[in-house]
Amino acid sequence: MELIVTEAEKLKDKPDESKLGFGTIFTDHMFNMDYESDRGWHSARIEPYAPFALDPSTMFLHYAQGAFEGLKAYRTDTGNIQLFRPRENFKRLNRSCRRLCMPEIDEDFVLDVLKKLVAIEKDWVPGQPETSLYIRPTIIAMDPYLGVRASYTYRFFIILSPVGAYYPEGFNPVKIQVTSDYVRAVRGGVGEAKTPGNYAASILAGEKAHKEGYSQVLWLDGVEQKYLEEVGSMNIFFVIDDEIVTPELNGSILPGITRNSVIKLAKHWNDNVSERKISIDELMQAHASGRLQEVFGSGTAAVISPVGEIKYGDKVITIAGGEVGPVAQKYYDAITGIQYGKSEDPLGWIVQVV
Repeated sequence: MELIVTEAEKLKDKPDESKLGFGTIFTDHMFNMDYESDRGWHSARIEPYAPFALDPSTMFLHYAQGAFEGLKAYRTDTGNIQLFRPRENFKRLNRSCRRLCMPEIDEDFVLDVLKKLVAIEKDWVPGQPETSLYIRPTIIAMDPYLGVRASYTYRFFIILSPVGAYYPEGFNPVKIQVTSDYVRAVRGGVGEAKTPGNYAASILAGEKAHKEGYSQVLWLDGVEQKYLEEVGSMNIFFVIDDEIVTPELNGSILPGITRNSVIKLAKHWNDNVSERKISIDELMQAHASGRLQEVFGSGTAAVISPVGEIKYGDKVITIAGGEVGPVAQKYYDAITGIQYGKSEDPLGWIVQVV
């Protein structure tokens, strides 16, 4: 497919890299591509960042048939720009598309497009510590139709945003709350797809947690409300008796790429790691007996996020004295070291842009 590039006539002022938040500033250009059932994907173009028109009856607005991804571009000390495991993001996007009855993308073509887009926007990739260029590929249903069915037309777009740390705490431990009042997803639903409805389902519990001083919600399974699943914006790991444990993928947990990276590095290093069911009761008992050593989350936005406190019902437990534990520190240093080109890339995860 031909890619048409139209550069912006007027460029925006670049932001102060020392004051970057998350997801509020956008670059000069974006990528757009359209789909029609009788033509397939077509009209691939990089063009100036701008709003696009949606009919009030656009199916995505009513039935949330859409999927998205999140990945980052990093600037190294030598000025090179690189991506971390981008093919895995596009593979996961296609898995989400299959679950949501949407057309799949050509992963190789879209990766080439992304590299060209980031190269055009190379001056937007920040170089301050813990900063990066966040990348948001998205597909939405575009039919103007109020009946419930799969759309016949779609828009695929990629937007870019220079960002700092996701949590205000940075790499300092966050506090999370376990909810028994709400569920986010159940097996057989769309919990394993990266789709907007999953995040809408998490907002109310998240808002209540924030009012009580907690950063995120730790979800229990939607059937028995017994087994730990994931946090609102990240997968979760526990270190119990020197074993790194993460809930097994069961159809309602997002298969995180950073999660997978932790597991692959652990196996590469011969660390004791397992994917299995772990209940909230087991977690609380492990803490009570002194066997719970660390808790940390993993995700594209925060990379590794230590957890210093968990609230479950009336009980509040403190993990690792509320400090960053050695395991979380080890994996944070390793993954960010690879991402920023400071460390060896033993598993071939980096894709160079410029």
